Amino acid sequence: MASGFTRPLSSFYHGMSLGIAHRLAMAAITLIGVAAIIFVLLRVVPGDPIAMMISPGASPADIAALRAHYGLDASLPAQFVVWARDLLRGDFGVSISLHRDVLELLLERLPATLELAFAALAFAVAVGGGVAVVATLLDGLAIAPMVDAINGLFLAVPDFIWAFALVLLFGVFAPVLPLSGRIDPALDAHFSTPFYLAESLLTLRFSIFIDVARHMAMPTLALGLPLAAVITRVLKESLREAMVQDYVLLARLKGMSKLRLVLQEALRNAVAPTLALTGVQFTFLIGGTVIVERIFAYPGIGNMAVDAVINRDLPLIQGLTLVFGALFIVVNMVVDLLVVATNPRLRHA
Repeated sequence: MASGFTRPLSSFYHGMSLGIAHRLAMAAITLIGVAAIIFVLLRVVPGDPIAMMISPGASPADIAALRAHYGLDASLPAQFVVWARDLLRGDFGVSISLHRDVLELLLERLPATLELAFAALAFAVAVGGGVAVVATLLDGLAIAPMVDAINGLFLAVPDFIWAFALVLLFGVFAPVLPLSGRIDPALDAHFSTPFYLAESLLTLRFSIFIDVARHMAMPTLALGLPLAAVITRVLKESLREAMVQDYVLLARLKGMSKLRLVLQEALRNAVAPTLALTGVQFTFLIGGTVIVERIFAYPGIGNMAVDAVINRDLPLIQGLTLVFGALFIVVNMVVDLLVVATNPRLRHA
């Protein structure tokens, strides 16, 4: 009996391991392709990053020396080989505009973006899930079309428009939230890690935690509101389909209340499609941090990406592109695994 049970279980874990290995291999190939495409595109577009650095009176010898220093004097294939070799050693190069190690800059700014993205995701899941459940309970009532109309309005407004609206509302008309930055410079706050929100909460420094949360509030709302609207629509449709299934009708005949039917019977089967789409939308949310961080002067990799493009900082743009690509791949892998874990049919297959 035990051996008969452990055989399918071991087969499941073996299949899961093969699936993860396959995804990791595809992720590596995808990253290599992204790196190669970005490397070529950055060097064929008009504009010279060296010309943006030098003073007007620089001599041709100075220009040549600076070009050789950043490895831009070699042929395109030779530059790519050197860059790929350095990447394998963990060397992302030196930023042309900031004159600092690119990997050091990425590790310094990435935690701020991750905290913002996950805060927006948590807000969107809580609000979108709650509204979807309430809308399902109100289905058939006169107020239901109004809920759909309001959600449609939230779907139509992109994150950067929400950012400007929030600046006007909470930064100008009712200035209750800080407009920029990640923490009040006047606070005497020392952090051991770059994860300010998590560290201040874990170390019970609630005054610091509240200040960091207040600085994150408007960017979080700007990123989270469109995603919350997407989750509401998808989850509501999934719940509506689940509510007419036989097992739900049987539970209703047994006298179960509509709230229990939604939360206990329908919700668990409506989660999988919502989870899959939320993962896809979360990758778009990470991309949206570029504009939103710029609007709020939030010190993440999105804001830094805008500066890198303006300054045509090739090493920094290449590093940022790889980070964004890796984030998208990791998110998609995690979502795939969660969908399998929450769907018994996929898990069995």
